Amino acid sequence: MTIVSPPLHQLTARECLELMAQDRLTATALVEACLARIRERDADVRAWLVLSDAARAEAARLDALPKAARGRLHGLPIGIKDVFDTRDLPTTYNSPLYAGFQPAADAAAVDLLRAEGAIIIGKTDTTEFAACGRDAATANPHDLSRTPGGSSAGSAAAVADFHVPLALATQTGGSTIRPASFCGIFGYKPSAGLVSREGMKIYAISLDTVGWYARSIDDIRLLQEVFGITERFREDPTPDASLRIAVTETPYHSRLAPESLAALEQAERHLRIAGHHVERVDLPDGFEHLDIGHRTILHREGAAAFRNLARRHGKALHDDFHHRVDNRDKRSLADLKQAQDDAAQARMAFDAFASGFDLIIAPSAPGFAPVGRKPGDPVFNAFWTLLQVPCLNLPLRLAGETLPIGITLTAPRYDDVRLLALAERLSNTLTGAPLAG
Repeated sequence: MTIVSPPLHQLTARECLELMAQDRLTATALVEACLARIRERDADVRAWLVLSDAARAEAARLDALPKAARGRLHGLPIGIKDVFDTRDLPTTYNSPLYAGFQPAADAAAVDLLRAEGAIIIGKTDTTEFAACGRDAATANPHDLSRTPGGSSAGSAAAVADFHVPLALATQTGGSTIRPASFCGIFGYKPSAGLVSREGMKIYAISLDTVGWYARSIDDIRLLQEVFGITERFREDPTPDASLRIAVTETPYHSRLAPESLAALEQAERHLRIAGHHVERVDLPDGFEHLDIGHRTILHREGAAAFRNLARRHGKALHDDFHHRVDNRDKRSLADLKQAQDDAAQARMAFDAFASGFDLIIAPSAPGFAPVGRKPGDPVFNAFWTLLQVPCLNLPLRLAGETLPIGITLTAPRYDDVRLLALAERLSNTLTGAPLAG
């Protein structure tokens, strides 16, 4: 066995697959390296709620397979946000009401990962029910006093801290993209409806989306292909063509901290230097109301999602969930209908607007990860979720700063394949050395 540098736990998923295909790495060695990293770091980071006792045995089984029988994720350790059902690990939703709960079958997304040879190494911490209530205990690996973001806290931290190369997440407001920004990794929310939610805890049926984390765009694409997101909606531009790129501070720009403004400015300058056509834009009229509409849908659909738990468990259920069930904000059915109608119109308006650009760049978060364990403000993510468009967080570094910050790359609905292709083309330009002021 050839000694690999860098350390095994720091390899990307694609690098691991290539080494295993060359018989230079075994699934067993990779799992051991990841488990050793978790033992070294997780007392501080607290990304994991439970680790699998079967991971080593599964790695040994996979190592014995002939190459022709290997799946596309052969031997890769993957973290699963603890809102997906797993047949061999508890699914607690980080709720005391579900302590020790053991589903009978895997969620569809988990089942597909296993079928392709992935090793489910454990379940990652989450905001309770990926909604509200109890915060995840997870720390940000870049500064343990700060949040990794939520609700996909454990998954983001596990990838950022080199515990695993890949992890599943979810997004209802900003729970995939914002933690990716806070933790300095790639995070991807596909267009709505492209990945099955069967066996995943539902918060808002109109909004919940399966997402995932990686340390490279190529690894994001790996899972994109596994989940069947391979059809092109728009053709790629020619490789040598300058791209037309829109940069927006969104209607909520007054809530941007200086570091997020600096990230947009740095991205814009890098792109202009590289010869691309960059235009500062405002989003279509009426988009300033989408955050309120998102919250109306979120709370009314959340009431339906948690009504049974409120009835059965009473005060044992966190009051945040009773807030939804009791409709304490007095959001009426007329409000809900208006929010849904506005969202439908905004989706068409954005698709038409975005079709005039190769991609659109926006903030991923108000600023750096705040101190504490709260999930963070989703205002720069929630309306994209409502619009059902694909989003990719691309991590940046600013000169003189130790914390990461991200920008969101987005495009019209179902333009997922092209978005990743263009993101990969621009990645070196955007993530290069910070520019001096």
